[in-house]
Amino acid sequence: MLPDADDLPELLLDLTVPHEDINALVAQGQRVTADPGTRRLLADCVEELFREPEDTGRIPDLADLFAAAPADLSDIFPVYVFLAALPHTRAHHRARGIPAEISRRTLADLGRHIAVHRRRHGRTGVQARRWLVRHFRGELYQLGRLQFERARLEQRTAPLLRAAGLDAAPGTPCLNLHIPDYHGPLTPTASDRSLAMARAFFPLHFPEERPVAVLCHSWLLDTQLRRYLPAGSNILRFQERFRIARDGAEPADTEPVQFVFGDPDLPVAQLPRRTTVERAIGDHLRAGGHWYVGHGWFPFSAE
Repeated sequence: MLPDADDLPELLLDLTVPHEDINALVAQGQRVTADPGTRRLLADCVEELFREPEDTGRIPDLADLFAAAPADLSDIFPVYVFLAALPHTRAHHRARGIPAEISRRTLADLGRHIAVHRRRHGRTGVQARRWLVRHFRGELYQLGRLQFERARLEQRTAPLLRAAGLDAAPGTPCLNLHIPDYHGPLTPTASDRSLAMARAFFPLHFPEERPVAVLCHSWLLDTQLRRYLPAGSNILRFQERFRIARDGAEPADTEPVQFVFGDPDLPVAQLPRRTTVERAIGDHLRAGGHWYVGHGWFPFSAE
């Protein structure tokens, strides 16, 4: 199920896996294929990953299967699951007519999450391994600066959109928007290009779904940021695209700490103050405040 050891380095590089992690992954890959129990677990993971592949909004949870891997492979076992899934993913993309370049950039998020893991833990592994299931199932696509995930409206969101005049009900197709790091500044121009790509991409490759809105659930939409950032900042201009449905009810302080500083467990007192955003996040927490996940949306069709 895994590529030959001689072919594995180039495949890992195609997925933007950092060079310093290649040798370890190739060496341990031979262990995975040599052990019957681990090989069986790998097959079970791939089978579960593609269960009901077109049932949008029902993402399988591989947490228990990942946890069943040998302890000394726990950090890297998901890499081999995604490698084994890759031929199926590419075949699905081809069947949908998805351009090879979009496929490549979407699946390259594996390498980014390996880099994030190394930044935080100092060793080879995969950060947010359950998150990457979306990419390899064909639920999420990298379109320029932003990522767009095929999804469906939930019970709480649909009435808000319907009240605003959209033909929206629970289960209506929508898109969840995500902002990956390691991808440069979140400029208005970059966001405009991504949205233009999305408005061309989804009607062409998923014509049966017809999403009514783009939703975003992120600390970047916390309205408290307006107290700290200049009006022309990229983050506030990004916020202005959305109709803010609500702020989260529960504090989510680790969200901005993780994405801005790289480690959600960093002591608040020691957070750096090098940039405007760093000062905003840290100073607000040090003053006893909390950060929340904001929830916003805008119509999918260009207004």
